[in-house]
Amino acid sequence: MTDLNSVVPAIAKALAKRGYAALTPVQKAMLDPALVSSDALVSAQTGSGKTVAFGLALAPTLLEGEERFAPAAEPLALVIAPTRELALQVKRELEWLYEMTGALIVSCVGGMDIRSERRALERGAHIVVGTPGRLCDHIRRKALDMSALKAVVLDEADEMLDLGFREDLEFILEAAPDDRRTLMFSATVSSAIAKLAKSYQRDAVRISTQTEEKQHVDIEYRALAAAPADRENAIINVLRYYEATNAIVFCSTRAAVNHLTARFNNRNFSVVALSGELTQNERTHALQAMRDGRARVCIATDVAARGIDLPGLDLVIHADLPTNPETLLHRSGRTGRAGRKGVSALIVPLNARRKAERILDAAGIAATWALPPSAEDVMRRDDERLLADPILSEAGRDEDQALVGQLIANHGAEKLAAAFVRLYRSNQSAPEDLIEVSIEGDRKRQRRENAFEPREPSQKGPRDDFGPSVWFSVSVGRKQNAEPRWLIPMLCRNGNLTKREIGAIKMQPEETYVEISADSAEAFLQAVGPNKTLERGIRVTRLNGTPDFSRPVAAKPYAGKKTFGERRDETSYDDRPKGKFKKDFKGKTASATVDHSEKRDAKPWGKAAGKPKFEGKGGFAPKGKFAKKKQG
Repeated sequence: MTDLNSVVPAIAKALAKRGYAALTPVQKAMLDPALVSSDALVSAQTGSGKTVAFGLALAPTLLEGEERFAPAAEPLALVIAPTRELALQVKRELEWLYEMTGALIVSCVGGMDIRSERRALERGAHIVVGTPGRLCDHIRRKALDMSALKAVVLDEADEMLDLGFREDLEFILEAAPDDRRTLMFSATVSSAIAKLAKSYQRDAVRISTQTEEKQHVDIEYRALAAAPADRENAIINVLRYYEATNAIVFCSTRAAVNHLTARFNNRNFSVVALSGELTQNERTHALQAMRDGRARVCIATDVAARGIDLPGLDLVIHADLPTNPETLLHRSGRTGRAGRKGVSALIVPLNARRKAERILDAAGIAATWALPPSAEDVMRRDDERLLADPILSEAGRDEDQALVGQLIANHGAEKLAAAFVRLYRSNQSAPEDLIEVSIEGDRKRQRRENAFEPREPSQKGPRDDFGPSVWFSVSVGRKQNAEPRWLIPMLCRNGNLTKREIGAIKMQPEETYVEISADSAEAFLQAVGPNKTLERGIRVTRLNGTPDFSRPVAAKPYAGKKTFGERRDETSYDDRPKGKFKKDFKGKTASATVDHSEKRDAKPWGKAAGKPKFEGKGGFAPKGKFAKKKQG
């Protein structure tokens, strides 16, 4: 392999042993002789082979012409990664790359036993790989000696800044020797990255690989338009259609991860979840299940999935649309690695098409717009896989011939084939029937739904043309400034509804009654989840029958600091006192309709019963030490 002429011989042997036939663009760039002793700021996307690239770049600096390392003492190189998973992955890559050099590599990551790490550092290491927070801990405790450091690598520098590690990075770099090499790898070079490089690098060579200019050429982007109520069904059909070796489904919240994990488990998918609430041990077991084939689908949040590398990851599904183009590229970068083809599928509810188009345009991606696979598409794909299954072309074993003959004699070939098909399909989840939508014709409909033109909230009952319905109570009303213009979109987002599935809306002072189509009621409750909570802590309650709109609204006491005993009527929102008592409300204007001139039977203020409520010239009765002074 001509690319390796300038590589340290021991490293070249490790690459050949690993089966490397060619180097990636970023790996070739790091072999430039001009970089042997220089700092570098490298732009390269996730999955472009960065770990091997900086391993190649570090070798001449660390070995200094020798074939093998001397016995380990103080670390010679430090690699900083944003997440535990990425740090451990980097350690594994460097271990095989430096296998023939005798390098001792130690990891220092959060979530692991810090005492074991300290003992490993005391025994000596050539290369230390860690996360920013844990490395800072070891430096402050004098467990990590930086005095002999020759090089520092910042892997995924942009992610580390996004995760808030700037201060930790600056602390580590300031503790390192001034004459060290500093290699920074980042998917994008933002102003923050440029500023960090200017502060801690010396005349860094700027390297932009072809991968940066043509991002993820091995990824097929598909935008799949679906009815809002069919989002989860569309995900199921996409998973079934592709039957990828490994797939990852991205959600925006932990709650969404838990919800999809529960549903997919019930649908006979082998799934694992990754979210911030898991311990390090649970995360490790989940990723190992994906690597060894016990699970095929990983459902994760963006933060939890940072830095993970799953072999054979052929499919990425965006259950919730990414918030920006960077997130889209980072999610999709989990697939299409090392020459493998991958699919990145965005599930786009019809009312979010314009948002999806803006994100795709900003990312410079031309996605193929289509409908999710239908149940018929999935079944047809299953038939193709069955007919192409290698087991049908394998020669039968001699020891099975007697049993095969007996089965054919007893049941015939046709019944045996039918049983084989049933057995094949019994291990698979049934595809879902999807609501028919039109990609070309949804733009006008989208503009109508984005307008969210609500019916008048004053209507007294259900629409005559709405059909069978179920009423729900939502725990916000006029007092909380509830308005249909934001309540309807919230119900559609959280309950997988369309505007047409929402009927009458009745606003009350403390709650709102909402009519939902009976066909969509159960799906709405499932989408909301077991806590029956929407955004902002707003709760939803299913009602038995139609609310009694003629019943007067229950009066409630004034919720301010002082209670005057009256209860509000249906129209009053301010029962503060007037007249001479007005000053007790710090000069605020009172507009109550309650008459405070009448005598009340309410208990007087103060702890002691029987004392007059007011004394003197309209003032309050003195208490405590002030009462004693007045009496004296």
